Amino acid sequence: MEIKNATFVVSNTDVQKCPEGIRPEYAFIGRSNVGKSSLINMLTQRKGLAMTSQKPGKTQLINHFLINETWYLVDLPGYGYARRGKEGRERIRRIIEDYILEREQLANLFVLLDCRHEPQQIDLEFMEWLGENSIPFSIIFTKTDKLTRTHLQENLKVYQTQLLETWEELPPIFFSSAEKKEGREEILGYIEEVNARFLK
Repeated sequence: MEIKNATFVVSNTDVQKCPEGIRPEYAFIGRSNVGKSSLINMLTQRKGLAMTSQKPGKTQLINHFLINETWYLVDLPGYGYARRGKEGRERIRRIIEDYILEREQLANLFVLLDCRHEPQQIDLEFMEWLGENSIPFSIIFTKTDKLTRTHLQENLKVYQTQLLETWEELPPIFFSSAEKKEGREEILGYIEEVNARFLK
């Protein structure tokens, strides 16, 4: 898929104020500091489209970007950022859950995981919640340039083993490095596939 244009449309905290229409949406979510903004910028090849920051927990809104006038890329707030405090975490949780549960245009949710870490309980519980609510999702392991191929495969095996304890079938899994521009074709190719089904 060639991305000819990527335009910021709207930011808000209320799912009811998201863009109208039936264009499919592909949302990106993960724990704070997982490299979400860098990945979005790499996929769209627009350096400053999503704001990157050294400080975790920066994205606190639902951000819609219109891609090729046909589908939306949605940047969701990160979950589990401890320094937000209980009230802040609860507010972000509501924004995320309302969008995921109520947005009929959501064609796929990409859950971002830092490939360097062992499976985290918060990620496993979040994916289990997605399954319980029949939300279509895929996994993107980020920052793959930070590990050797052997170490990456070892970490993936641990994740697969743990996921298969509760899942009969694994969701689609992708690997990406914003630094080395890896995974772009595979992720955009998958979006193209889902679009073909969604727009029939």
